[in-house]
Amino acid sequence: MIVILFRILILIALALLIYTIIQYFRNPERQLRIAKASNSFYMVDEPENSKKNIQFVYKNCSFEGEKYLGTTEEAFEVVNISVFARDPAELGGIRRDDLYFLEEQLLLRYPYSKIEWKHPINKLIITSID
Repeated sequence: MIVILFRILILIALALLIYTIIQYFRNPERQLRIAKASNSFYMVDEPENSKKNIQFVYKNCSFEGEKYLGTTEEAFEVVNISVFARDPAELGGIRRDDLYFLEEQLLLRYPYSKIEWKHPINKLIITSID
């Protein structure tokens, strides 16, 4: 009887270990760090949750966007996204074309939204995309 109980506890421990390993590799924060280290674009977003901010990395710089819900002609949609850099010191090397690429990626996911860049990024954008 004790042997069967011990085997059940070992199986439960193995299942918990496998679950923990899977959660570690699927962690969005870890994937953001990897994308930042590899100098690539990666976005973490929950489109169905309008209260959760958008986090993305591009060219070794971390950005965060606050989504605001509003009305369109058909439904309630995200109509405004305020984007800011987590660390403005990381903005070195970011050009206007890079910001247009980021706007394009955001508009693909939220076509009814207006992107608003916070300081100091808004000083780089002279012309807006409408």
